[in-house]
Amino acid sequence: MAGPSGEHVPGRMNRDLGRAAETALSPPIFLSSVYRCDDPAQAAAMLSGESDGYVYQRDRHPNGDLLAAQICELHQADWAVVTGSGMAALSAAVLATVNAGQHVVVSSQLYGKSTHLLTQHAARVGIETSVVDTFDLAAVRESIRPSTRLIVVETLTNPVLRVAPLEELAELARHARVELLVDNTFASPVLCRPLQWQANLVMESLSKVMNGHSDVMLGALCGRGNRLAAMRDVVSSWGLACSPFDAWLGSRGLQTVSLRVERASQNALRIAKHLQQHAAVSRVEYPGLATHVDFNRTQRLFNRGENGELLAGTMVAFELSDGDAATRFIRAGQEIPFCPSLGEVSTTLSHPASTSHRALSAAQRRELGIGDGMIRLSVGTESCERICELMDRMLVAT
Repeated sequence: MAGPSGEHVPGRMNRDLGRAAETALSPPIFLSSVYRCDDPAQAAAMLSGESDGYVYQRDRHPNGDLLAAQICELHQADWAVVTGSGMAALSAAVLATVNAGQHVVVSSQLYGKSTHLLTQHAARVGIETSVVDTFDLAAVRESIRPSTRLIVVETLTNPVLRVAPLEELAELARHARVELLVDNTFASPVLCRPLQWQANLVMESLSKVMNGHSDVMLGALCGRGNRLAAMRDVVSSWGLACSPFDAWLGSRGLQTVSLRVERASQNALRIAKHLQQHAAVSRVEYPGLATHVDFNRTQRLFNRGENGELLAGTMVAFELSDGDAATRFIRAGQEIPFCPSLGEVSTTLSHPASTSHRALSAAQRRELGIGDGMIRLSVGTESCERICELMDRMLVAT
């Protein structure tokens, strides 16, 4: 900006930029990879966490901090860090809590990549794991060793949508002096806040339900207590940080997450009930159905919408006769995209046997209740009648 005589006035420019950043209704995107410091003492204080401020994007940046603050509010957490993906959030949790020679109890119904990380890659750095049916509390108790540091579960399992016994697992973890990490991706804090049920750590793949627009790769890890500095150090040291632009997109997505999840959950319940009546469908899994094995637990742990109705999630799993029927169903429905992800604003579908759980043997999948004919539907916010109409048309092809 020029002064009265036309000279450049950098101080005025900085003040104007700062004022614009503070008053903009939509937060700006801070793309800078590095920030100017006043002197070495200030830089050292900011890099050590002794004072607030920004030096290098990998350590912290304004858009990441804004998104972390939103995560804290949604989860009622004391701290949060934002990472480049959900897998990065899981990695940060493990790296911050488990050392070589220590042990992790892993749910047998985790997302396939999570299981791969916790069993295969963790072993490469000397971390031992036991894969356990975490719905069998006796089995969990027996699997805990003196070296155990972490129990890892999902709020809603992928893809059969079992609801974790969070209260019982948290109590068991507390008595054993280990930490409970909950992957809350399928639920989101709109449905469930695991910290409320005494979980120690909660992770989210923000790429999915919480962002909701299929245009970002992000993760988050949050919890209670004074652990922010340690978590930031792990994220920075291992290169797990997010980009400012992705964080800005994630913040935008969170503005509508409650509206999207409530509407999509209402749709999912209606679609699940509709599928139960169809002759081509042998089984429907949805935790909001009274027939679901965890329906009572869902009522206890999950939140309710503005009208008081139970919000049981945006995911529905159902079983067709076999893999060939599933293939015909998918090919018949180009209007419902076959996308091996979830949480988008529009409805998509996936085939677990060939995507998320393809690394398992057929026997292992059967043990988890995943047949070759299983379809996982990620329900969106569009007209429920339209989705049911499309599903009926697709089911004719099976």
